[in-house]
Amino acid sequence: MAALTLAELQRAYPEKFAGEEQIFAQIPRGARLFIASACGEPQYLVRALVNYVQTHPKAIYDAEVLQIWTLGLAPYADSKLQRHFRHNSFFIGQHTRGAVNEGLADYTPIFLSQVPGLFRQGRVPIDVAFIQTSYPDAHGYVNLGVSVDIVKAAAEAADLVVAQMNRFMPRIQGDGFLSLGDLDFIVPRDEPLLEYLPGGDEETGQKIGAYVARLVRDGDTLQVGYGNLPNQVLKQLGRKKNLGVHTELLTPGILELMKTGAVDGSRKTRNRGKVVATFSLGDAQTYSGLDDHPAVEFRTADYTNNALIIAQHDNFVAINGALQIDLTGQATAESLGSQFYSGIGGQADFMRGALLAKGGRSILTLESSAEEETVSRIVPFLPEGSGVTLNRGDVHYVVTEYGIAYLHGKNIRERALELIAVAHPKFRGWLIEEAKRRRLIYADQAFISGQGGEYPEGLERYQATRQGAKLLLRPVKMSDEPKLKSFFYSLSDESLRRRFFSVRKDMPHRRLQEFAVIDYSQEMVLLALQLQEEQEILVGLAQYALNEDSYTAEVAVVVRDDWQNQGIATALLRHLTLLAKKRGLLGFSAEVLLENRAMIQVFEKLGLPIRRRMQNGVYALTMPF
Repeated sequence: MAALTLAELQRAYPEKFAGEEQIFAQIPRGARLFIASACGEPQYLVRALVNYVQTHPKAIYDAEVLQIWTLGLAPYADSKLQRHFRHNSFFIGQHTRGAVNEGLADYTPIFLSQVPGLFRQGRVPIDVAFIQTSYPDAHGYVNLGVSVDIVKAAAEAADLVVAQMNRFMPRIQGDGFLSLGDLDFIVPRDEPLLEYLPGGDEETGQKIGAYVARLVRDGDTLQVGYGNLPNQVLKQLGRKKNLGVHTELLTPGILELMKTGAVDGSRKTRNRGKVVATFSLGDAQTYSGLDDHPAVEFRTADYTNNALIIAQHDNFVAINGALQIDLTGQATAESLGSQFYSGIGGQADFMRGALLAKGGRSILTLESSAEEETVSRIVPFLPEGSGVTLNRGDVHYVVTEYGIAYLHGKNIRERALELIAVAHPKFRGWLIEEAKRRRLIYADQAFISGQGGEYPEGLERYQATRQGAKLLLRPVKMSDEPKLKSFFYSLSDESLRRRFFSVRKDMPHRRLQEFAVIDYSQEMVLLALQLQEEQEILVGLAQYALNEDSYTAEVAVVVRDDWQNQGIATALLRHLTLLAKKRGLLGFSAEVLLENRAMIQVFEKLGLPIRRRMQNGVYALTMPF
């Protein structure tokens, strides 16, 4: 059975095709009007409504306009129309931000997952819902297309439903179907849907995306937020396999990963094989790609964003953005101080759902600075008036273009140092001083400013042990002090004696800083880390210190007792030698106890000429390059 044509619809349902003035005349004074969301906004209906008010200035008074995230123009938020409309946003958009902060419009902070319930329970009654749909199929059902989210619940709860029927609206499987009987009035108007393609610093986004890609494993189920950074993250995932998607927002990047086969949903523990979302932001090509796609389902927001549903997905990874985060781990995505910017949306739903999921992880992304590097997005404490979108327990990882900070299970001092390490270098000294002043870190915390203190990420490499364990060899970071403490206290007295020529019983903060906070231009401390899920376990350490008189370096290495004889010391020293040669150093020197034959053999494996001088039971080794 073929779908009804517009002419057939008009003959079959003449009462639904009233003139616009007749439709708008049914809006009572003080009514609550709902307008569909984002790219699903019925643009023609909005324009027609405003035109009606301007030509009938006494027809509508004090109407409350409910909407989530206005992407199109929002004339009803104009101060000239304030006698007629009062906008109330569940998520502030660019075109309504000024009105909200000037007190001319309202903002309702709420988890997106909870909004459908407000409508269904009558807590927020709706008199008229203005929505946008596809044309009906052969069974007489229209589709909400790119915006199901809270629109389905609003349409079901409204006393009057006015639908802009638009051939540009795709038909998407899932919850977005309404019967013709659900619509009180139909206004046929074909026009391209609103499009949203975020801009931003592509180079910074690519760096952040590359870091996030390290944290995503084959078979994970993903939620990705909106904006430039999540978009860049998706571009970095093309080599992953068997990814699943259960998200609020479906973007062009997700469709591209479906085309390449990186996303197939084959390992999802719920809705296997399906990409599940609640709305889409993209362009005409995106919307065309979604039309009748058999692997895509759009569900209502109280399903997609339900933390208990999210938690049923094993290995769920929630990736979202923030405006600011403070050194204790509190983040805001909705305001800058007392200035409202966006909203809670679905971010908290997904970040908390991820924490409840088996193997779940929450990742917060943000550029380290704003306003052309004049403002740090990592701050000592969130400014007064900021909305705490994510509290200190909501975030596992924080990723900037300067690296990855892991916060989960860490104390305030450790969190502060982790976050300072990924802050913009221009602000790290300030953050250290502020953290000291506020007693978040040690009062004597060392810090190296300038180029010598910038972490040399390019020196990282991976290495396998003889038993096949995967290790990361990388320079030490300021935030590694807790790892170093555990490492040194795990060493046996024999290992300590061979490394320090004495058995030290203590390794206080003051001494640990000598290893953790270094000037990379003068010395190097190289760590061997076993990667265990979200943890890095320190199993070996090598270091050199520059001797400027001879432009050589003194070198030393120590490996945890239970990891010895696996080639770790050799791997560390070979990598350290490579780094020293790249710097132009002329050689190494070392002191080794005469009895420590194993370490002598490690140095011999480097293939360097070795000059030996023995004194008081110690070999003094000189190894020119």
